[in-house]
Amino acid sequence: MILNLKLDDNRDIQLLFGKYDENLKVIEKEFSVRIYRTQEGIRVEGADDKVDRVGELFTYLSGIVKSGRVVKKRDIQYATRVAEQEDGLKRLAKERIELPVKGGLITPKTKGQIEYVEAIKKHDIVFGIGPAGTGKTYLAMAMAVNALKKGLVRRIILTRPAVEAGENLGFLPGELEQKVMPYLRPLYDALYEMLEPEKVEQYSDQGIIEVAPLAYMRGRTFNESFVILDEAQNSTPEQMKMFLTRLGFDSKTVITGDITQSDLPEGQLIGLIEAERILKSIEEIKFVHLTGEDTVRHELVQKIIEAYEKNTKER
Repeated sequence: MILNLKLDDNRDIQLLFGKYDENLKVIEKEFSVRIYRTQEGIRVEGADDKVDRVGELFTYLSGIVKSGRVVKKRDIQYATRVAEQEDGLKRLAKERIELPVKGGLITPKTKGQIEYVEAIKKHDIVFGIGPAGTGKTYLAMAMAVNALKKGLVRRIILTRPAVEAGENLGFLPGELEQKVMPYLRPLYDALYEMLEPEKVEQYSDQGIIEVAPLAYMRGRTFNESFVILDEAQNSTPEQMKMFLTRLGFDSKTVITGDITQSDLPEGQLIGLIEAERILKSIEEIKFVHLTGEDTVRHELVQKIIEAYEKNTKER
């Protein structure tokens, strides 16, 4: 089968093809096709199903270019995984998260991430469970910022168990935010990627963005808020119950965690595991399990996670 694709803008073509056409070479290898430059664009030759998917892939990648971003090798590799699923790339393009402040687009890049984003859109309480690098926290933060910018919520609440400090932060010097900052640093790192630093500071000063350790959630109710509990594998069942009952009107809650990396004392029940056991039959609550296949960090990270998963199963 032969497919001719017309490409107009020379600048966009360069962003799409990459330096020395390296992106075309990656696509050829991934899909076992041949790609040739033509006067109007490119010609793709190969098996019918492969060529069709390459056509869908170029449509998706062109969307990335139109947002002003250079297409990178990892974009192609992530999209290739999704392309194996029926209508995968169409769903991937549809689930872009617009962040108008920086004019960028954040996109779920795997089947699990698409399911995760869709769950957050449709449910008021979502659990994102999986290993490091699968985008649990990053995508939840993107959805929170998006909801704030669109006026869907008035506040973003970020919380995390401070296990290493035994939740006894009162003995530490400084204000509450200074005490809990080391535990919430990953959430702030994501925020600074999505918002200008001065905006983060302004929103923090105004209480629009609030950080607090899990122990300080007791007795509060969050209305019109997007609440994220990160590192939930370090919460006890009692803490998890307390946190889940903070949900107010017009709010969303996302709980993220990796059940294989709990810092709780040995023998202590893990609130994240207990929550799924107790709540899994409630249809309005969604549990999304991400795996090594959803890893979006360096490709070696994915291999490391898969190796550990294999070792765990063989025990």
